[in-house]
Amino acid sequence: MLHPRRSAQEVLLCDLCETVPLQSHCEVCNINLCVNCVGKHISDSSKDHNVVPYLRRKSPNYSKCPTHSDKHCEHYCDKCEIPVCSTCALYGKHKGHDVSDIQEKLSAKTQSLQKALEELETRIYPRYEEMASDVQTEKAELETKYGKLTTTTDQQGEILHREITAIVNQRKSAIVEMKNKHLSTLNKNTEEITQKMAELKQIMSDLKSILKSNDVSLTSTYKSRNSEFRTLPPKVRVTVPSLSAQKINKDQLNEMFGSLPSLSINTEHGDTMKSAEAVSSPPVKPLLDEPRVTATIDTGYKQLTSVSCLSEDQVWTCSQFNETMKLLNLQSKLLTSIQTKSGNEPQGIAVTRDGDLVYTDYHDNTINLIKNKQIQTVITLQGWRPLFVCSTTSDDLLVTMVSDDVTQSKVVRYSGSTEKQSIQFDDQGRPLYSSDGDSKYLSENKNLDICVADYTASAVVVVNQSGKLRFRYTGHPSNTKQSFNPAGITTDSQSHILTADYHRIHILDQDGQFLRYIHCDLRVPFGLCVDIRDNLFVAEYNTAKVKKIQYL
Repeated sequence: MLHPRRSAQEVLLCDLCETVPLQSHCEVCNINLCVNCVGKHISDSSKDHNVVPYLRRKSPNYSKCPTHSDKHCEHYCDKCEIPVCSTCALYGKHKGHDVSDIQEKLSAKTQSLQKALEELETRIYPRYEEMASDVQTEKAELETKYGKLTTTTDQQGEILHREITAIVNQRKSAIVEMKNKHLSTLNKNTEEITQKMAELKQIMSDLKSILKSNDVSLTSTYKSRNSEFRTLPPKVRVTVPSLSAQKINKDQLNEMFGSLPSLSINTEHGDTMKSAEAVSSPPVKPLLDEPRVTATIDTGYKQLTSVSCLSEDQVWTCSQFNETMKLLNLQSKLLTSIQTKSGNEPQGIAVTRDGDLVYTDYHDNTINLIKNKQIQTVITLQGWRPLFVCSTTSDDLLVTMVSDDVTQSKVVRYSGSTEKQSIQFDDQGRPLYSSDGDSKYLSENKNLDICVADYTASAVVVVNQSGKLRFRYTGHPSNTKQSFNPAGITTDSQSHILTADYHRIHILDQDGQFLRYIHCDLRVPFGLCVDIRDNLFVAEYNTAKVKKIQYL
C-alpha cells in the first residue's frame, strides 16, 4: 500500500521531527527539514551542508517505468526492493505491497553512502597507504638482509674451500713423506748391493792375479767366498699406495654446508598473524606406523640425562651425576672422554655446526666450548645459572637459565660470547617459563621457532624467533588420567617437535597439534636428539642407554 504520509491529501513533513511541515531540503544529505530542524541539522560540522528551499531543490533523476513508458518511478516497493511508478504500485503486480516514497529511500541510501565514503577516506584508505609504505620499507630492508645472507653463504663456501684445501695439502704432504721413505729404503738397498758388487769385483781381480801368477803358495792358501755371495741380498720392492676415496655424499655435504629454513611468509589478516609456508620445503617423510629401535648404546653411566648427535653413528653423552662427557659409537665403543674444566657435572650438552661440543656448568655459571679436546669458557653469567643449551642453524647458542635466587627463568641467544636476545615474558608481561631449576631442555625448529620443554610447568612452550608466544602444548587433550612432564625435546627436518614424557615420546606438528606417540619400550626417556637423516636418539635415564629409533 502507498505510504500514508505520501497521499495527495497529506502535507509533507520534516524528515527529522516528522511533526512539522517541511520547508527546506539539504542537498548534501538529501533530507527534508522544517524551520526548527534546520539549525540542528547544520550544527553537524562534519559535513559542508547545502540547505535550500524545498521548492528550489534539485529534482531527483527518476528512472522511467519499464512497463509504463509515460510514468516515472517515484515510489519504492519494499517487498521487491525496486523503484516502481504509481500505476504499478496501485494496479500492477506490486499492488498490495508496502510502498515507500523513493525520496525517503534515496535519502537513507545517500546517508549510507556518505558514511561509507567517510570510512574509506578517514580509516580504510590511510591503512592501505600505511601498508604500502611498510612494504616499501620491507623491500629496502630485504635487499640488505639478503645481501648479508649471500655474503654469509660466500663466507661459508670459503671456509669449506679452506678446509678442503687444507685436507688436500695434508694428503700431498703425506704422499711426499711416503715417497721419501720409499726412496730412502731403495737407496739403502742400492748401497748394500753396490757394496757387495765392489767386494765381488775385488775378489774376481784377486783370483785373476793368482791364476796368472802360478804361485803355488797363493793358490793353495786361497779360500773361496763364492758360497757367501750365492745368497743374494734381499731385494726391496715398494708398493705405491692408492687414495681410498669415498663416494661424496651430496646430502651430507649439503647438510654440512648449512641449510636454509623453509621460506616463511607472514600474512596479516586484520589483527591476526598467520604463518604460511611457501617454497623450499624439505622432502615429505611420512611417520612410520610402527617406529623401530635400530641400535642400542650402553654408555656406562649410572643415570643418563643428555645426548647430542655428532654424526649418524657417533653421539656425545653426559650425566648430571658424572663430570665426564663421553663420545660413543653405535657399538658402545668409547671414542673420546673429556672431563669438565671445573670438575663439576655438566648440566646440558650440544654439538655445534662445526662439530665442536658445548656444555653448561650450572655450579660455576659458565658455558664452555670444547674444540680439539681443549676447553674454553666462552660465557660467564652474572646472577644467572645456565641449564640447557642448543646450537641453531645460524650457529648461535640458545641457553635456558634460572636466576641465582631461583625466582626467574629465561632463554638467551648468544652469538659467540655476545648476548643477542633475551626471551622471558609474553605480551602481557607474564613469565613464559616456570621459575625453578628443573629441566628446561630446548631446541630450535626448522621454521626458527624456539621450543622449550618446561618440566615443572608441564608444558612445551613455543615462541617464534622474535620471542613472541605461539602456543603451549600441555599433553594430549584426551589423556586426562596421566600427567604430562616433558623432559628432553628436539625437532626434525619436517618441523616436527618431539618431546620425552615418562615412558613415551610425543610427536607434534610445528603448530603444536598432536600427531602420535613413540613407545618402543622406553624406560624414562630424557635427552633427545635427531641426526641429519632424522634418526631419533633417546637417552634413557634409568638404564643409561641410548636408543636409536627410526620413526619416519
